[in-house]
Amino acid sequence: MSVFVDTSGLYALLVGSETSHVQVVRAFRDLVARERPLRTTSYVVAETVALLQHRIGLEPVRDFDEHVYPLLSIEWVKEDLHRRGMRRLSREDRRRLSLVDCVSLEFMRQQRIDDVLGLDRHFAEAGHALIAVAR
Repeated sequence: MSVFVDTSGLYALLVGSETSHVQVVRAFRDLVARERPLRTTSYVVAETVALLQHRIGLEPVRDFDEHVYPLLSIEWVKEDLHRRGMRRLSREDRRRLSLVDCVSLEFMRQQRIDDVLGLDRHFAEAGHALIAVAR
């Protein structure tokens, strides 16, 4: 069963000072060991790289590219998925819910993915399980 990997999970995985770093690293290692497919979108990849570069610098971007990126199955966002994300963004009408989140939620719905390696509560609010959060 696939797991969706969100920017919040990737950021916590790569930044040791993040509060949830240890939990996310543990969950990530467990997923890799159990060979669960790790799926994400090109929007999440772009958002992650931009966030890492802006907040920390290029070293974590290189770490992501060399060690994490090869483990991900990436859906390159095409116009149809982008449009579905835009419609959801308009429908949800919430300022804190981003286009990347909406595209991610639409991708997960389309692919029937329930679990998320991430910390963003928008996924839990939409009925998905945040597997890096202590239960």
